[in-house]
Amino acid sequence: MDRNDSVNPSPPGKDHLNDVIKGVIKLLIAVIFLGIIMIWIMVPTQTYRKIWLPTLRAKLGNSTYFGAAGTTLLLFTFPMILMACMGGVYLHLKKRKNVDQFNREMKGEMEVLRRPMLVKGPLGIVSVTEFGFLLMFVALLLWSFCTYLYNGFLTITPQSAAEDGHQVWQAKLETVALRFGVVGNICLAFLFLPVARGSSLLPLVGLTSESSIKYHIWLGHLAMTLFSAHGLSYILFWISTHHISQMIEWANVGVANLAGEISLVAGLAMWATTYPTIRRRAFEVFLYTHYLYIVFFLFFVLHVGVSYSFIAFPGFFIFMVDRFVRFLQSRDNVRLISARVLPCDTVELNFSKSPRLMYNPTSIMFVNIPSISKLQWHPFTITSSSNLEPEKMSVVIKGEGKWSTKLYKILSSSQIDRLPVSVEGPYGPVSTDFFRHESLVMVSGGSGITPFISIIRDLISASKTLNCETPKITLICAFKNSNDLSMLELILPMSGIDTDISSDLNIQIEAFITREKEPRNEADQKIRTLWLKPILSDQPISAILGPNSGLCLGAVLSSSFLIFLILIGIITRYYIYPIDHNTNKIFSSASRSILYALILCVSIMATATAAMLWNKNKYGTVERKQVESISVPTPTTASPTSWAYNAERELESSPRQSLLQSTNLHFGQRPDLTRLLLDTKGSSVGVLVCGPKKMRHEVAAICSSGLAKNLHFESISFSW
Repeated sequence: MDRNDSVNPSPPGKDHLNDVIKGVIKLLIAVIFLGIIMIWIMVPTQTYRKIWLPTLRAKLGNSTYFGAAGTTLLLFTFPMILMACMGGVYLHLKKRKNVDQFNREMKGEMEVLRRPMLVKGPLGIVSVTEFGFLLMFVALLLWSFCTYLYNGFLTITPQSAAEDGHQVWQAKLETVALRFGVVGNICLAFLFLPVARGSSLLPLVGLTSESSIKYHIWLGHLAMTLFSAHGLSYILFWISTHHISQMIEWANVGVANLAGEISLVAGLAMWATTYPTIRRRAFEVFLYTHYLYIVFFLFFVLHVGVSYSFIAFPGFFIFMVDRFVRFLQSRDNVRLISARVLPCDTVELNFSKSPRLMYNPTSIMFVNIPSISKLQWHPFTITSSSNLEPEKMSVVIKGEGKWSTKLYKILSSSQIDRLPVSVEGPYGPVSTDFFRHESLVMVSGGSGITPFISIIRDLISASKTLNCETPKITLICAFKNSNDLSMLELILPMSGIDTDISSDLNIQIEAFITREKEPRNEADQKIRTLWLKPILSDQPISAILGPNSGLCLGAVLSSSFLIFLILIGIITRYYIYPIDHNTNKIFSSASRSILYALILCVSIMATATAAMLWNKNKYGTVERKQVESISVPTPTTASPTSWAYNAERELESSPRQSLLQSTNLHFGQRPDLTRLLLDTKGSSVGVLVCGPKKMRHEVAAICSSGLAKNLHFESISFSW
């Protein structure tokens, strides 16, 4: 996205044409999605099995280019890939709107659908819309399972069971075991979509990668429950029929039982490490174990065969394209300009950024520091604004775990002149709608203040450039100790702003220090600024697919899928097909699966790499000159903080003075959230919360209680 698009509105004619095209794309995507849902509903029925499927197989199943997989490719794979490609075009056309567009578009929206319906429980905070879609998905699973069982049980008679050497109950147990796996495949078809961070599908429904993680968790629990029941039921069936040796069978054609068991074991290992205690206390175990998804999906394909695996293929294909694009971006070391070291075990890292790279508030970025760990990637909220700071990007990292504590010690205890860093991202919402509210209440706990810093900076920029009235802001922040108050210094960028903040923003800060009853007076509490030397090989942070990343992503998806189809078509026609039609030879299912997997990897790697090299050749020279032209201050500066101590000294800048004057400090108490929220005036009050689970649940309960109809809740939660 060009930076000028975020400040100057496009010509009315162009805006109208873009709106028409976007409307057509969304309509087509909605039609395709409804068609996919209809297919899923019909698949278990006799109509599909006896009428639709035979007709399709008669036309496509005898193809010498795709074989039996042609039917599955047409029904399940092609529509999802087409939706993803169209989504890339939609993202390319979608621009950040001006204030009038926000107000005009959001007036008719039904806010009740976004209200929290469930606050506490295993699902966490769930809105009315989310709960409705969850019920419909569970209903689809139940419909499929019950319909499969009904139709399967109709064919089981004492005579048919006896012909197979089984009793009736054993034949029914085998049917139940099979259908558990078939229904689990529905969950698997959607499992990888929420974790494709740069997905072109999630933004179409207003989702971001971090907000959709919970859907991945829900789908993972459902899938592993069904697959576990599938495997356990088959083991019971084999034991009852005295065929336990079937567990280690690997047939050349058809289902490979041993491959399915390997896939299930890999899935169970991933599932076990998602237990909250393990994930929080041993994050590395959780992280590394999740790389078993490669083993899980590969052996799943070997288990069921290529033709059937194409049902779950689209989500995995979209995820793999995204994963390889992220891999390409992570190969470069990025330019780290400076670091601010706060007295509360927190650091702010400031990176060089391409002015062409635009992102919205609450976006996140994944950071890797090889000197600490070459494998660990951690997500952090971006605190800078791409409009207020077009050539800089900042993240705040609080020392709470082993990785972040090591980083803080490196920056605070040693005089370093360079720190190699790699990043992935940024990832965030395509657009924001804060201007639709008259007032904004931001509730944070500890480091949960970081996403609100980006929102405040973006509103400052909007007020200056768009010359419009911003919503009234109330920032309620709870800290454990007065040292944490230094995080409020980060509300303003390190370079400062050239005007009085009170003229740009109507903000009130209510800061609560829960574990101290009076402010400290410690003269040694300082914010240290470290300036780091540039290296010519370092790159500014930029979109790996260029400023038109949405369009480029659609091109990568479509071209890689087309190459995949062409290659498997040629290989099937001139290599596999002759072998299968020789009565003395059969091309094994495992060989076909591995061959298809290799072709998939080659097609993705070739197209994504070509797109990356093309964009670097076109835009990389300008960005490298930007790094070379950066002048770095030689001294290391230090400035005392001014929130809980030294508050009466003359402040260096009027923006900080205005911010300090807008701050009320409360020691030895927790915020009375009910009173603070209900006392907020305005016809529409946006309530954003980021912090501990208990705080998020409390704010959600207040907003959903109906005591104030003007409160509109939005949780900013990171569950990585």
